[in-house]
Amino acid sequence: MENRFARHRLHEKALVAGIEAMGLELYGDRSCKMPTVTCVRVPDGADADAVRALLLNQFGVEIAGSFGPLQGKIWRIGTMGYSCRKENVLFVLAGLEAALIRCGVSVNRGDGLQAALDSYDRAAAAIAD
Repeated sequence: MENRFARHRLHEKALVAGIEAMGLELYGDRSCKMPTVTCVRVPDGADADAVRALLLNQFGVEIAGSFGPLQGKIWRIGTMGYSCRKENVLFVLAGLEAALIRCGVSVNRGDGLQAALDSYDRAAAAIAD
């Protein structure tokens, strides 16, 4: 079980690093954040559903929206099961960046993937030490 928990934390750190490097904000209190779900604030001016649809239709990537008072205000990105793999975290970051750009949202182009790769490199270096 501890290996599974560690895997979820590894990929969550890379995903969060990528999201923040793109210039996006996390939603919620980090002290009680689960490593299997990352909530992201929908940037001002972005159509949350249009971004999600583009991700699904062009990349085959599904991220969740929300409901109730948070509908259209946050996305929920899971890092569980098959999604909890380095290549999938990198793919969702690349797809999200492309979808946001396509929908007219300004992001720090390329920074998300680089930050995620840096996160993975730091983790690998820590294991090697």
